[in-house]
Amino acid sequence: MRTTQTLLAVTTALGLTAAPAAAANGVLIAQKVTNGTTTTTTQSQIEPTRMRSEIASAAGRKQTVVFDGATQVLRMLDDDAKSYTEMKKADLEGMRAQVDGAMARLQEQMKNMPPEQRAQMEALMKGRGAAMPGAGAAMAGAAGPPTAYKKIGTDKVGQWTCDKYEGTKNGQKVSEGCTFAPSALGFTAADFEVTRQLGEFFASLMPQAAEGLFTIGSSTSTPNAFSGLPVRVVSFRDGTAQTVSEVTEASRQNFPDTLFQVPAGYQKREFPGMGRGRGRQ
Repeated sequence: MRTTQTLLAVTTALGLTAAPAAAANGVLIAQKVTNGTTTTTTQSQIEPTRMRSEIASAAGRKQTVVFDGATQVLRMLDDDAKSYTEMKKADLEGMRAQVDGAMARLQEQMKNMPPEQRAQMEALMKGRGAAMPGAGAAMAGAAGPPTAYKKIGTDKVGQWTCDKYEGTKNGQKVSEGCTFAPSALGFTAADFEVTRQLGEFFASLMPQAAEGLFTIGSSTSTPNAFSGLPVRVVSFRDGTAQTVSEVTEASRQNFPDTLFQVPAGYQKREFPGMGRGRGRQ
């Protein structure tokens, strides 16, 4: 799902260039995400109540995601097509209801399947991140229990010495990360409050995407969490590294309001599963 992949691209990792704290209200985070032979770059402009991420592939395709924490609206801009789609929190709740209904119908159909066929179907759905019978709301448990992080030492990322963490889920290693105190770059947790809001925005429908979003960790407020700013994150599947996220630039900046607005002339399009789209209003 392109939406999930786009959001998951907004995770972090690798060396930063320190910038002194200034009066600037925003934070710029530039990242490189490598998945096999595919590399994407992301530039995120983050303010306390809004953020914008521009994701570019090596093939030249670009997509922009803008989240307004005050209105709880996410917009995805297609610069090539000069169009955009819009998602509100109520839209996500509607999609959640649709998914729950579809899963309930599937569960009912599976009751009449032979045991072997039922087991195959359950394994297939589990692999795709869907909850199976007895799990309650269909997508609420899609990501299973939250990742538990444990500090395992220190490491060197670029010029920075950082705390190394290992993340496990259901007893399996799913990630490695390296973090350091955001104050080393003149940042505070409050600078990234909107990223926490974005995680909550998606948590009910796409918890896996929510877990992958860039955010400041706090082991004091959240049990089994990492602490600090992630400067490198490596995700694992079945014991094999899948994705490496690296921060290549971080600094304080001021951003114009126009950066967070839909450009003139862009047409509003239908977001899949949310009804018929209309032109820009």
